[in-house]
Amino acid sequence: MSAAQLLNPKAESRRRGEALRVNISAGEGLQDVLKTNLGPSGTLKMLVDGAGAIKLTKDGSVLLKEMQIQNPTAVMIARAATAQDDITGDGTTSVVLMVGELLKQADRYISEGLHPRIITDGYEIAKAEALKFLETYKLKKEVDRELLLCVARTSLSTKLNSTLADQLTPSIVDAVLAIYNPPAKPDLHMIEIMKMQHRTASETQLIRGLALDHGARHPDMPKRVENAYILTLNVSLEYEKSEINSGFFYSSAEQRDKLVESERKFVDEKLRKIVELKKEVCGNDPKKNFVIINQKGIDPLSLDVLVKNGILALRRAKRRNMERLQLICGGIAQNSVDDLTPDVLGWAGLVYEHQLGEEKYTFVEDVKEPKSVTLLIKGPNAHTITQITDAVRDGLRSVYNMIVDGSVVPGAGAFQVACAAHLSSEAFRKTVKGKAKWGVQAFADALLVIPKTLASNSGHDIQDSLAALQDEHADGNIVGLNLTTGEPMDPTQEGVYDSFRVLRNCIASSTGIASNLLLCDELLKARQMGRQGEPGE
Repeated sequence: MSAAQLLNPKAESRRRGEALRVNISAGEGLQDVLKTNLGPSGTLKMLVDGAGAIKLTKDGSVLLKEMQIQNPTAVMIARAATAQDDITGDGTTSVVLMVGELLKQADRYISEGLHPRIITDGYEIAKAEALKFLETYKLKKEVDRELLLCVARTSLSTKLNSTLADQLTPSIVDAVLAIYNPPAKPDLHMIEIMKMQHRTASETQLIRGLALDHGARHPDMPKRVENAYILTLNVSLEYEKSEINSGFFYSSAEQRDKLVESERKFVDEKLRKIVELKKEVCGNDPKKNFVIINQKGIDPLSLDVLVKNGILALRRAKRRNMERLQLICGGIAQNSVDDLTPDVLGWAGLVYEHQLGEEKYTFVEDVKEPKSVTLLIKGPNAHTITQITDAVRDGLRSVYNMIVDGSVVPGAGAFQVACAAHLSSEAFRKTVKGKAKWGVQAFADALLVIPKTLASNSGHDIQDSLAALQDEHADGNIVGLNLTTGEPMDPTQEGVYDSFRVLRNCIASSTGIASNLLLCDELLKARQMGRQGEPGE
């Protein structure tokens, strides 16, 4: 301890109090920014970057990742909240609100002389009890489409307007169910999200197949084929430069022509084998068609040969699409044309090209058992498409969470009201000894920030709505807030559900962050983080 600190202990105490004050102010400040976003009635925020680009969003994760935050404490809270989104796919705004409220409630007791350590001890006891209570409060459910629709709708309605959320919900649920193969967990990477600036957002659709963002490169190729055999290739059908520097020298035009002819013959031989396979499987039946989707190039002469044989060919397809194509159509991708047999072919009922301005899209649909699907997001402008994309990702994660957890939690603030009542109950308070019970009470009061904010954002009186919820809960009912009327309602009857793992992570992470910030009594300027140069280096 320095001489100045020994001579003036009050100054030392005041400085430590100021550090705590800064942390609490930062938590409350971030809470004030995000609390109007919570729930279906939440408002939008406009983000403007240095180049003047504008983004409108109410997704807490997008806001915290993209807005500039200067205060180091607020940056820490924001990073922890976005980590929640990375782990569970939702609950970012709830974490920020909980952290801000835990700090605010602690401030009440600290101002009355209670030490922060006593409050954090109470927070840890309350967190452990809240997580135990959550385990008993959750509802075990079987995977059922109607239930998944409710889960997805609850998630989407907090990011989009209710009409659009209702229209997108079936597509999101059906997309997950299409790739779900119990007992394995669904792999959300098998759902391709594709964007098309076209018409309106309500035309966003689920394609039980694949959408490729390019079309055929020959004007005479068919634009629509039905009952098509699909050959997936990774074979070059064009002249290729050698991978090492090499040269061919010729002394006359005849020698040059021979060289060109021999190279062409090499490509023609590959085409002949493909055409033979097409004739073998299609014969002369006009109802059968043949489609090639190649990861490498096809030159104009090769395209001409394929057109003459009635084959639709796409070149330079993306690798991820080639992998999905086998999951959707079946068949085996070929790296050579030497051993082509009918059993390497996939099948699709419909392959067609769709053109928007200069952009071409090819759709592969009407397949037998797709193990991968495409969500085609449409919108009139880039802003709408971005907003829907962010919401769809959250919706997919909420459906995934329900399938993996096998349970849901009644939403609309029902859990927070029930848990706060449990922590405040006489039976539980008797088990908490000493001053830590004040920390437990602060935690119980902080939980109520969620129903309070939902009521506030819907334009209802906070005190009236909260009192009605608590009275209804005291009668032994599962009770959430009806955002339209401000009255209590049963969320299980209305189909309003929260994700179990989102709530679990929200309680655990928000308590951890708040406790650390309350126990921080100094703000010191650090040297550059990372390895410092050693003396003599």
